[in-house]
Amino acid sequence: MEPLKNIYNKAFIDEFTSVLKKVYPSLDTNRFTKLIFDKNWPEKELKQRMRHISEVLKQVLPEDFKTSTEIIVQCVADLRKIHLGEMSLGYMFLPDFIEVYGIDNFENSINAFEKITLLASAEFAVRPFLIKYPERMQKQMLKWSKHPEAMVRRLASEGFRPRLPWAMAVPYLKKDPAVLLPVLENLKQDESETVRRSVANNLNDIAKEHPDVVMQLASKWQGISPEVDWVIRHGSRTLLKKGNTKALKYFGLTETKGVSIGLLKTDKKKIKMGDDLYFSFTMTVKKAAKLRIEYGIDFMKANGKTNRKIFKLSESHFEKGEHLLERKQSFRDFTTRKHYPGKHALAIIVNGQEKETMGFVLGK
Repeated sequence: MEPLKNIYNKAFIDEFTSVLKKVYPSLDTNRFTKLIFDKNWPEKELKQRMRHISEVLKQVLPEDFKTSTEIIVQCVADLRKIHLGEMSLGYMFLPDFIEVYGIDNFENSINAFEKITLLASAEFAVRPFLIKYPERMQKQMLKWSKHPEAMVRRLASEGFRPRLPWAMAVPYLKKDPAVLLPVLENLKQDESETVRRSVANNLNDIAKEHPDVVMQLASKWQGISPEVDWVIRHGSRTLLKKGNTKALKYFGLTETKGVSIGLLKTDKKKIKMGDDLYFSFTMTVKKAAKLRIEYGIDFMKANGKTNRKIFKLSESHFEKGEHLLERKQSFRDFTTRKHYPGKHALAIIVNGQEKETMGFVLGK
């Protein structure tokens, strides 16, 4: 698989350079390209390349920040015509430019974010502004939550997440989510699925420190619409994985006494790095019930300790009787998960309760 950092190839830079030259005729295109593809370029990873392009832009654009942002915003408008309004990961260096060089220029930066996020999400770039201007940004996020553009509304939720992955931490959002709730109220039944998904992810973040807040919202929002019910469900996923009793009860997942697991087996006791592990088990249900079936893998970490990751297998109404369940688990490395050799464990979990477990070994 080609590294993601290679989205910044010559064709990509040429496209941006041609658009930038059209908007800013004074641009020295040869100098701009040479500054980007310097001697250290091959060693730079994705985020380093984003920041590097931001720094090069600073060198070639006018010194005045407002003038620079006007050029960038016009480039965004032209690029959206080329990309037919689609979002572009590659152009994340544009909000990054505003983050780095606009932190002391609130109004111009906010106006730029509002336009740039239509092409490349400003969810990461707004984080330093949330820290430096908490009250002003809280008002801005609320304002954005009512914006006519869906991607701006998404920014109001996504940029406001207490635990946005790979983003700068904003401690006060974890400490007290009250400032988030008016924004989520505005967006919970948004017409855009992308926006609703962001609301659900925000709820899931909140649940990790304040589970009762999420369950109170769930009770308040329940039954508004099928879409809002989905937001509640997706926003409660970590609570369900952790076996939170209030969440399990809310979703009718309380029955476990009449459920037993048997014949848990894997296709091999030792697997190699990169292989798939196939496993199966029988589940005997004495009385028909709504059940959430999950499995946990205790993955070996680099420090020799294990960390459990839980995966959903099924959630359904199971009739009385015996049921056979099967699954395949990959042990190939991913960007978000690296595997290490050693003893692992497989656990079967029903409605938040561990029912059966067995060990296996991952070898090189």
